[in-house]
Order: sequence, then C-alpha cells, then structure tokens
Amino acid sequence: MPSDDDADLVKCHAYLEDTTGPQSEPAKITAFVQNAGALLKFLSEETLVRFQKDVSIPDYQQDAIGATMHGRSRVVAAMDGRVLGAHLGRLRAPLRVLTIAGLMPAAGSEMRHFFNATRSYQSFFYVCKRLLGHGMQLLQTGRRRTLTNGNALAGGLFKAALDLNVMVFTQTSAQSLIKKNGRVTGAILTTPIGTKEVSASRGVILASGGISGNSELQNKHYPHVEAGHSHKTMSPPEIQGDGLTMAILAGAKALSYGHGSAAWVPVSLIPTKQGTVQPFPHFADRAKPGLIAVRADGRRFGNEAAPYFDFIRDMCGADTSKAKPEAWLICDDRFITKYGLGYVRPFPFPKRRHLRSGYLQKSHNLANLAKACGIDAVALNETVKAHNKCAAVGTDPEFGRGASAIDLAHGDPSQKPNACVAPITLAPFFAVKVQVGCLGSFAGIHTDAQTRVLGNLGIPIPGLFACGADAASMMAGTYPAGGISLGPAMVFGHIAGRAIASA
Repeated sequence: MPSDDDADLVKCHAYLEDTTGPQSEPAKITAFVQNAGALLKFLSEETLVRFQKDVSIPDYQQDAIGATMHGRSRVVAAMDGRVLGAHLGRLRAPLRVLTIAGLMPAAGSEMRHFFNATRSYQSFFYVCKRLLGHGMQLLQTGRRRTLTNGNALAGGLFKAALDLNVMVFTQTSAQSLIKKNGRVTGAILTTPIGTKEVSASRGVILASGGISGNSELQNKHYPHVEAGHSHKTMSPPEIQGDGLTMAILAGAKALSYGHGSAAWVPVSLIPTKQGTVQPFPHFADRAKPGLIAVRADGRRFGNEAAPYFDFIRDMCGADTSKAKPEAWLICDDRFITKYGLGYVRPFPFPKRRHLRSGYLQKSHNLANLAKACGIDAVALNETVKAHNKCAAVGTDPEFGRGASAIDLAHGDPSQKPNACVAPITLAPFFAVKVQVGCLGSFAGIHTDAQTRVLGNLGIPIPGLFACGADAASMMAGTYPAGGISLGPAMVFGHIAGRAIASA
C-alpha cells in the first residue's frame, strides 16, 4: 500500500496503471491509492494492528513504470493474543500445514531464522527459544498466544470490534438478502439456534470470502476447472460464494478474468490418514538454488523463482485443455537437506513418512525418478544437464532466473554468484508434484470505486456494498505485488465502512 507521500502516490498510481490488465477500472486504482494512507492512519490510531519495520518486499514487475524495491507491501507484526481474553478461542487457527507444531513463523526476519536454523548458531538459538516459548504457551493455556501474519491482522481487527461492543457472530451464515422497494435492507442468517432476520438501515456489506471453495462457481470462472482439471484452494472450506450468489439474486453483475480469475499458487497435495488430501502452497522453496520445475514432457516452462501467480500462468500456458496444468519440482539431496521441499522439512526432520505416503518421490538416478513420476526420462536428463551447465556459472539464459529483485528476495544470498541458481548433482534425487491452487478468488461482484454493488446496467443497487474477495479484484486478473488480495480488501473495506457510516 502506498504511503501519504505525494511522490509515492504518483508512482504507485503509475505502477498500477502500467501493470493491471486492460479490464482494470481507473477510478478504482485512484480510489485505492488515495485511500490507502487513511486506512494506515486508522489502523494505527484505532486498532492494535502494527506492521514490521524490517521487512522490504520488492514490487513484482520491476521493469514497469513506478516500480519500487520496498515499502508498499506491508507485513503485519506479531501481537499477543491474550488481549482477546476469552475470545481468543474464536479466532481461527493458522493452517496446520504452514506451522511447526502449531507455531506459525512470522514473515520476514523470523522466517529467515527458521530457514537458516541448521546453518547459523544465531538462527538456531532463536528458533529453539521461539519453539520453547511456544511449547510453554501450549502447556499453560492449551493453545498458542503469539499471533503472527494473517492471524495477527485478524486478531487486531477483532479486538477493535470487541472494544466497540460490535456483535460478532461465528458459526453463522447468510442465506439471502432482504430487499424492499428496490433497496437492500437486511439479510436472513442461519445461526446455531435457528434462522435470524437482521435489518440494516444504512446498508449491507458483502465480504464472505469469495468463490474459491464452490466447485460450481470454479467451473464457471476458472478455465482449468472448466477444462476438466482439479483445483485446490487454501481458503477455508466454508468459503462457498455466498456473497456472489446473494448479490446475483439481488440483480448484481459478476466479473471474471479468465486465466486471472484467482490468486493462483502452486500447491502439492499431502495425503492424510483420513484418505483425503491437504494442499500445501509453494511460496519460497521454488526460488531456492538447486531446483527446477518440469512438466511431464521433462522440459522446464518458465522461471521457477517467479511470483506464484506468474509461475502458474507459465505452468498452465495459453490452453489448459491440451495438457494437464501440473508440474514436478526436481531437486537433489543437497537441496532437500538444506531447504526442504514443500511440506518436507529440511534436516533434521525425517522424510520417511512422506516417501511412504507417495507425497515425495526419491531415486538414486534421474531415469528411475522420471519413471516414478511419469516424466519423459530422456528429456528430463537433457534438461538437468543443460541446467547444470549454466548453473555452474550462476546463469539461467533460458528464463532469467535470479535476474529480478523479487527472485533474489526469496533466494539464498549465500549462494554465489546467483542466489537462485545451483546445479542438481548430488544423488539421491527427489520430486514433488504441484498443481493449480489458489489463495482466494479475483472473479466476483462488480462494484464501483465507492464499493457500491452494480447491476447489469451499471447502476448501483441501493443499500448494497461489497469488498474483499466478494468484489471483483481491482487488479483485473493481474498480480503486480505482494498483498494484492488483502491490501485492496482492507482499503475498500474502509471505504465501505465510511460510506455506510455517513449514509
């Protein structure tokens, strides 16, 4: 999010105009840029939400007009969950697959300590202290108290709402909107004790999380699902497109962006004891040196270190009906020992159970690894050989891996001369399959710059607003920087709140 600095506002506006797609709406870009500072001021003055000062994430498209190396993508600072008192238990816990014994490392410097724990005494002792503290919290209260990342953001906002005596209902779903004389005046809710009608004299804001968990809506808006391929989301299973469904019945229009209709991320599928699978998002491992990604044809298809949205775009290609939108991440023993691979943790964590479940494939030669994965063995051998020749001098002439700031931000600075490139030579070799997943949806309800829901003729529906993933993304199917989902959700949520408060 941009600061209040006038020069930065101009640069940020130019950057978003240059990087968002042809379907983007200039008025929304302007509203986002002009209101981001007001949101940050509100959070600082009215909530416990704070941001880390030592985290700097580059814009993803460094060659675009107005791009910057730092300052726009904010990372939430940790907070003490005890301020929520008895309400702490109402806050959804972090995804288990992203934690270590329930501990979610904070993005930024803490995450770097966890990655370097086996290579740095300072990081090792930091991680030991953090895990010990977490263990003490579990022994004393039965749950973690230190909230990080999205949990800290939700916790800070939840605390502010509680302090204002806002009624927060959990285990409650909205079933339909109430409309009188053409105006939305409330909603019908389903609660644990029955149906409840809620009146809203000033307006209703739809912010139910988008469509990413609804298979029917996925089929309508996600091209790879329409082509017959599976999809996994990192969103909670309760995210079923309720907001969009209700809005359509009220006369709203939905917008879709084809291959940019969700916040794509490559996921691998972890088998569970219950016979199901749990998706794991591959954020940082792809950028570490000593890994490549190939399709079944044994060929690389893009820059493995690229942002996750771009990685999926390259993996799927232009036509998902011609080939399965999936790939294999290939590495050697040196890599997996040092960095881990997907849900497989680095040394000293064991790999045996992942090999037994089939999540992780292993072989002492590339030919057998290819056979186990269904990859063209000859092509894989050629690909690895070509990669190793260039990696020996730290280059990737085919896809430019490690050439951009965002690549390097997730690489390993100790690897010289390229933090993202190293040979794959030390047997045994390993592989994990990835497919298309998402962090949330971009397709959604058409709104204007004031978050008012628009009907088929582009006229606002009185009393109805939408923000977050329920609203069609202002980025119009592009992903120019970190926080592209949460940033606009927060800013336009603030706009919606002010609009209703002044109605």
